[in-house]
Amino acid sequence: MAAILELADAVVAELNANVLDTPPPAIRSFAPTYELTDMGTLHVTVVPRSEASETLDRSRHDFRYELDVAVQKKLAGGDAEIDQLVELAQDVADYFRGRRPTGYPGAMCVGAKIQPIVAAEHLLEFGQFTSIVTLTFRVAR
Repeated sequence: MAAILELADAVVAELNANVLDTPPPAIRSFAPTYELTDMGTLHVTVVPRSEASETLDRSRHDFRYELDVAVQKKLAGGDAEIDQLVELAQDVADYFRGRRPTGYPGAMCVGAKIQPIVAAEHLLEFGQFTSIVTLTFRVAR
């Protein structure tokens, strides 16, 4: 299996074991598309985003893998619900910063960015919260 897919699966396992308190569990997907009618429950989706590498020496390379973690839910409440979902996105970023996933210990999370914190267009057009946490992992091999 490709390294980025193994890493994405390890991130899904960590999210389900340590970050998410309630079902449904996080999943890995390449093209996360959901029906708006199904968005009444929380969706946390890990999407492999990019891979880059630099040569360290003749036999080793420094790989950077980026994974997007989408936090999405159709809103039933008001600002308090948005606040909780923003906090969940922050929890995801905070959990992985400086951490090596148990299922892929050769990778170190060297960056976490939340952009957008809240996708205004999803909020206004669909009444749906969407936040994207981009995790950057470094692997030397």
